[in-house]
Amino acid sequence: MAARLKQCVVRRRDGPEQHGVAASCLRELRDKACGVLAIDKPITLVLAEDGTIVDDEDYFLCLPPNTKFVALAKDEKWSSKSLDSGTSWLSESVDEVDSAAEKWKQLARQLKDDLSNIILMSEEDLQVLIDVPRSELAEELAQSETKVQVLQDTLQQVLDRREEERQSRQLLELYLEALKTEDSILSKVAEPEAAARKEMDVVDTGASSTDTAATTALSDQVLAALKEKPAPELCLDSQDLELVLKADAAALASALGWDKQKAGALQSACDQELSKRLQQVQTLLSLRSTSKGKKTLPWGDWPSAKRRK
Repeated sequence: MAARLKQCVVRRRDGPEQHGVAASCLRELRDKACGVLAIDKPITLVLAEDGTIVDDEDYFLCLPPNTKFVALAKDEKWSSKSLDSGTSWLSESVDEVDSAAEKWKQLARQLKDDLSNIILMSEEDLQVLIDVPRSELAEELAQSETKVQVLQDTLQQVLDRREEERQSRQLLELYLEALKTEDSILSKVAEPEAAARKEMDVVDTGASSTDTAATTALSDQVLAALKEKPAPELCLDSQDLELVLKADAAALASALGWDKQKAGALQSACDQELSKRLQQVQTLLSLRSTSKGKKTLPWGDWPSAKRRK
């Protein structure tokens, strides 16, 4: 019995025309694709939806009818860039970083332009640069591996300092919580205050729709960090800290499900952290301005520090 034919759709990586072909096996599909698309052998067939390379006969037989393929000639590659049709195709030059795996290169370029950007980075950004292999980071920064090791040690110190601040904040919160549970007087005073705040919230509900608009600048990721992190001001970068400060306190409290007092305390902590970072940047810029004939911070003069595990 003859093998059953499978209906397929093939096209070139940068061509708008699609061709329908029927093939009983992967080799036959390659041969027919070369014929209808005028491509010299050898070619590579990939799925149009995600670029998966199809080179296994059993996998080809499991694909549904009318599966769309992109035929890539020699030295051609598939890319996640898409045309107006909604299908992903190769782009001859990719100038922007479109993968999370390449995020560290963007951060490395920021440091290459100005080392003081370390202070403005979030904890996540710092960890990304710390985890980059030393040789790759050295190549991106055009520095020796020895200097890059000093850089990563410094990044680790900054990350450790923020972790210590977070732990100090957690201990303080635990201490205050213990005072609330053990001191009956404080608990009795807190109850009427909470009731008064609820009454004020009920009175202010008429303005809630306009206040909520003030927090639209905050992304879901930032709001999640504010809710879940014990010291969220240390996890956010400087731009996000500014957005939190600009948000209306009542709207911020509503978005987080907190009372106004707690939201105000959060904004105060963000204000202090942002001021601390800006002050550190100004100090670095002042030190750099005193060094004549140098455009960047002296890489080789950094104190060596043992990296913490």
